[in-house]
Amino acid sequence: MNKNIRTFLFLILIQLVFLPAVHAQIFNEQAFKLNKLLNLITGYYVDTVNENKLVEDAIRQLLKELDPHSVYITKDEVKEMNEPLIGDFDGVGIYFNILNDTIIVISPISGGPSEKVGIMAGDRIVRIDSENVAGIGITTNGVRKRLLGPKGTKVEVEIVRHHHPGLLHFTITRDKIPIYSLDASYMVDDKTAYIKINRFSAKTMDEFHQALDTLPLDKMKGIIIDLRDNGGGILTTATDLVDEFMTEGKLIVYMQGAHLKRQDFLTTDKGRLKNVKLVVLVNEGSASASEIFTGAIQDWDRGLVVGRRTFGKGLVQKPFYLPDYSMVRLTIARYYTPSGRLIQKSYKNGYDAYMNELDKRYIHGELLSADSIHFSDSLRYYTLKDHRVVYGGGGIMPDIFVPADTSGNTPYLRKLIGQGVLTSFVLGWQDNHRKEIIRKYPTADDYIRKFRLPDDMMQSLRNAGEGKNIRADEDEFRRTEPKLRLLIRALIARDIWNSTAYFRIINEGSPDFHKAVEVIGNDPLYQKKLEGK
Repeated sequence: MNKNIRTFLFLILIQLVFLPAVHAQIFNEQAFKLNKLLNLITGYYVDTVNENKLVEDAIRQLLKELDPHSVYITKDEVKEMNEPLIGDFDGVGIYFNILNDTIIVISPISGGPSEKVGIMAGDRIVRIDSENVAGIGITTNGVRKRLLGPKGTKVEVEIVRHHHPGLLHFTITRDKIPIYSLDASYMVDDKTAYIKINRFSAKTMDEFHQALDTLPLDKMKGIIIDLRDNGGGILTTATDLVDEFMTEGKLIVYMQGAHLKRQDFLTTDKGRLKNVKLVVLVNEGSASASEIFTGAIQDWDRGLVVGRRTFGKGLVQKPFYLPDYSMVRLTIARYYTPSGRLIQKSYKNGYDAYMNELDKRYIHGELLSADSIHFSDSLRYYTLKDHRVVYGGGGIMPDIFVPADTSGNTPYLRKLIGQGVLTSFVLGWQDNHRKEIIRKYPTADDYIRKFRLPDDMMQSLRNAGEGKNIRADEDEFRRTEPKLRLLIRALIARDIWNSTAYFRIINEGSPDFHKAVEVIGNDPLYQKKLEGK
């Protein structure tokens, strides 16, 4: 479709939806012209056209030319987009996977409707509402479509259970199912806590406070907040988290745009962690609300940032609903840290260049060496307490750089993961050994401290890969094996216990995590870095 037509059609939408009446007057003539054009296309064009698709394509193209984060969202996408931020959805409440074309229950969600009727980990769902779902090539989306539904509605499932004759029949009444934004919380040692947050949702602070209630605050001297690969979420959740660590009246972030006057967000007097040492873990996947939190902590010298430069997403979008309940999220302002740094990275070279910027960081060596990162003097800023040098220009540069760990990330590992071989292998193995593992290791602590993979397990995995034409020579397998062993241990821990057990194991192999633990546990080093020395 011609680019001008796309632009014309979208301007009609601007006239009707976005612009106040005073501005709409300016566009009346153009809107009439564009409306006429649309009528001509639908009434006289040589081929039949899909008017909805024509308009939607025009909307998407024009927004793409404005900035990378102004986007059009269909009605169905709006619902899916809101679920992680609202923090719940309606369904039956299970974690599941698909193994050998069969739906396997990894575990029922605690307190959810499936647990209440007696569904157990390891159960195989073979029928849903009298429909056979085993051996038909069902997908994850296919399972979701059959099990998700409005609260209060019922779904019938039939299940095969180990050592139980025949099929088990359950009637599950769907209910609200929580989506958790906090992945893990535990004490690294006697004085240091660790909390990993995967997004900033409406429920994040409730989860955060619940996690704190399980930790020994009276003994806690430091805390590591892990925001690696946290793509953001709700602004006020990020500011609420800053409140936990800072005293009242401090600027957290401000936003400003051509049609939006400056709006400041300040700390309040609440929070239980104002006197503990703080380290924030970030990487190139930390964006938006993660950068707001990290920037405020860094600018006020409240804690140290460890990892790699964050994504650089500092554009503020406002949702505008359209008549069919689809939505346009239009950029209306930019975010700035307390020192005045613009969080948003440049998009002056166009949409495609912007979307490929992380690849360029890798090519230029930024993910592997801090020496490859260069900032101009015009981007120099100073923190507000100790006057350390920090830089703007997009994203938050950490106080302590840790290169990306590429050891073991071989093509062989990527194929095992990408083609689902590793997940299926681990799922099948732990399904056959679940009772034995729980008997030998009654708690996650026991498992993490004592469990070691059987000697023949790696060869069995290798055989499973070869069954899918995934092979590695001895050198590549040797380089891959340590990471494979770590992943297998972690996946089993997650399936039998929870995501905290998973991250306790994954963090064993994380240089970022070990650097954070080293710095927060060494008072002289921590203070030296805070003073910029």
